Amino acid sequence: MKHAFSLALLLAAAAGAAVAAPPQPDYHPSMGDLMTMAVQPRHTKLSLAGQAHNWTYAAYETDELRHAFDRIAKTIPVYRDNDIAGAAQQNMKAPLDALDAAIKARNPAAFTLAYGRVTKGCNACHQNLSHPEVVIKSPAAGAYPDQDFRPRAGK
Repeated sequence: MKHAFSLALLLAAAAGAAVAAPPQPDYHPSMGDLMTMAVQPRHTKLSLAGQAHNWTYAAYETDELRHAFDRIAKTIPVYRDNDIAGAAQQNMKAPLDALDAAIKARNPAAFTLAYGRVTKGCNACHQNLSHPEVVIKSPAAGAYPDQDFRPRAGK
């Protein structure tokens, strides 16, 4: 009987604590947060996939990069008086389309050129959004030591 009463007190205290807990504040990521979380890793992984000639994974990352720009534009539609969807369209659509074509052709030279255009598009956007200090480049080394970028057999 003593244990049942103690358990009832614990449950009541736990229920009361959950009700009394303050609400969690809304988290609104900044443009820098979103770029660092959603775009920069995709840009890096895309390069590593292309260097490894893993065309299946490169296509996946290209698609994910496109969607990351779309999600950012929905999260922060206007940044410093700039239409983010329009900025992404202007700076990234043609380079990403060229990248798609290079990946579909499984052409390493065309991939390198198109990836360079994607990188230039990123930097042009940074310039237009008054962040010239943010300069993106092709990675010199893999930043993902826990991921194998080589294509799987039969792909």
